[in-house]
Amino acid sequence: MLVDSHCHLDFDDFKDDLSGILERMVEAGVGHAVCIAVTLEALSAVRAVAAQSDRLFATVGVHPDYPDVREPDVRSLVELATDARTIAIGETGLDYYRLSGDLEWQRNRFRTHIRAARETGLPLVVHTRAAAADTLRILREERAHEAGGVMHCFTESLDFARAAIDMNFMISFSGIVTFRNARDLKEVAKAIPLERILVETDAPYLAPVPHRGKTNEPALVAHVAQEVARLRQIAFDDVVAATTMNFFRLFPKAARLSERT
Repeated sequence: MLVDSHCHLDFDDFKDDLSGILERMVEAGVGHAVCIAVTLEALSAVRAVAAQSDRLFATVGVHPDYPDVREPDVRSLVELATDARTIAIGETGLDYYRLSGDLEWQRNRFRTHIRAARETGLPLVVHTRAAAADTLRILREERAHEAGGVMHCFTESLDFARAAIDMNFMISFSGIVTFRNARDLKEVAKAIPLERILVETDAPYLAPVPHRGKTNEPALVAHVAQEVARLRQIAFDDVVAATTMNFFRLFPKAARLSERT
């Protein structure tokens, strides 16, 4: 079964519909999904969602788009990561598209998450937008390769993808790869090794074609995998098998949890 490596099921878009989401996941051949944290204030809601099903996992982190929230430190992230269903540190990273001015606080926050990942041994979930050079620079300076992780909702260049792969990162494709105008991204999906690819929804955002413009959900990650298969001219089942194996290799805590169910 497929894995949706990145979604936000604690958001209001999914209020009171978790049972329906899980049913549609199973019907679509999606076995697991990762509920991604974006602030510490919302962490309890993320954990509450993940605790409702063995199919769901959680993360701990603070997204770079939130300047006025509780700022994490390494110790707090390490302690919070001991939660039973928390499998990664993030969502973290840099975003120079939505915010401007002095963004040193973003870079400092990113460094904090990388250090926590190295200390816990958990992988990173990295968000980067309009900040490619600084993202790679900080990953190198903080020895992020020791933790590894995933570049989520990937939209950067092939050169960036290769640099991230060299630092022990996976590349995760979202519904964007199905968009007609995403020509450069489609080339990345064709070029990088299959053993470094994950798929995701980033639900409720970025619903793939043919559902573009609607609320996204984990069941729709199958469309992302279908597009990757089409681009690479391989069987859909091969993409399912590879991306699922890649996921559990990157997130060994998730692999251990899934073995118990």
